[in-house]
Amino acid sequence: MTAPAALLVLEDGTAVRGEGFGAGGTAFGEVVFNTAMTGYQEVLTDPSYHRQLVVMTNPQQGNYGVNPHDVESGRVQVAGFVVREASRRTSNSRATGSLVDYLDHAGVVGISEVDTRALTRHIRSAGAMRAGISTEVLDADALLEQVRRAPGMEGAELASEVSAVQPYDFAGWPGAGGTFDSVGDGRRPRFRVVAYDFGIKTYILRLLAEHGCAVRVVPATTPAQDVLALEPDGVLLSNGPGDPAAVRSGIAAIEAMLEQQMPTFGICLGHQLLGHAVGATTEKLRFGHRGTNQPVRAVDPIPGQPSARGGVEITSHNHGFAVVAESIPPDGRFGTVTESHVSLNDGVNEGLRCHDVPAFSVQYHPEAGPGPHDARYLFEQFTDLMDRVRGATSGRA
Repeated sequence: MTAPAALLVLEDGTAVRGEGFGAGGTAFGEVVFNTAMTGYQEVLTDPSYHRQLVVMTNPQQGNYGVNPHDVESGRVQVAGFVVREASRRTSNSRATGSLVDYLDHAGVVGISEVDTRALTRHIRSAGAMRAGISTEVLDADALLEQVRRAPGMEGAELASEVSAVQPYDFAGWPGAGGTFDSVGDGRRPRFRVVAYDFGIKTYILRLLAEHGCAVRVVPATTPAQDVLALEPDGVLLSNGPGDPAAVRSGIAAIEAMLEQQMPTFGICLGHQLLGHAVGATTEKLRFGHRGTNQPVRAVDPIPGQPSARGGVEITSHNHGFAVVAESIPPDGRFGTVTESHVSLNDGVNEGLRCHDVPAFSVQYHPEAGPGPHDARYLFEQFTDLMDRVRGATSGRA
């Protein structure tokens, strides 16, 4: 069957023609690129890509198909998908379907036969911007007019759009051996963790379970008093989409939990929200960091941790905003806060370490689904932190 014609237009007027795949229609979002060699299904289902058109720099996508085990959420989250070639054949024993059918069933528009190398170089130069993909509107000027009416990413509060509506307990992977309410009865979980769902990836929950945590996931707008009433051992601040400065309810909740000395671990958007809570600011990057090969250096790690010994980690990233390193208060409302990690590519802040409250965070993804496992020690660092605070509290009692 002949593929339909498709058009990609960027808000600066750049127009690229190709072939449509997946669903037909028109989609708008911020156009960004990802440099991962594999992991397209995890990218497609990552809530952090909500309202984004993702360009994959690896030329062929779909060659190993899709399956129900590699999803990071309950649905495809990207607004659109841009590739050089969409494989019509799959070759993998785990595959239960093709990428083309997967996007079609999800109602997501894709465009192939695009020079993604040239497009990526343009985004690196001009920056991430609004764009549109269409198999319906094939006049570049007409689609450009619609693109320029679409909402941008700055000021967008998107966490509540992808968050869970009701709290739920994560069943564990491959099974935590207990529930949030059964911790302490001799069963496997050692810790009760509340995870704020700002757009959480499933693999984060799996690794918390593997590290002995029973996890209750709560919506992004959950007040701090509701979380504290559960008496958790710690709180996980998840990844998610949009502008961190717009997630005001989340920032307020984090401030309240830090006041109560609640052990806190932030990842990606969660890192940015912790930054706001301790008095730092965030900024939108020109084109962001998205891929599985980003080098990060530890500049103020916790002593005894692997990063303190090795210094450099290769990490998985997905973010368009970042904490402004110069804005981190050395002695603010919550005491001393230092920059723990930096990007070796461009010097952007990659982590925070709080010295007077039990909290830390990283901009990158230590669960790395997909990606290298260099940073998975951070989940052990979180359990160590909960252990220390629990011991200190018991000692005072």
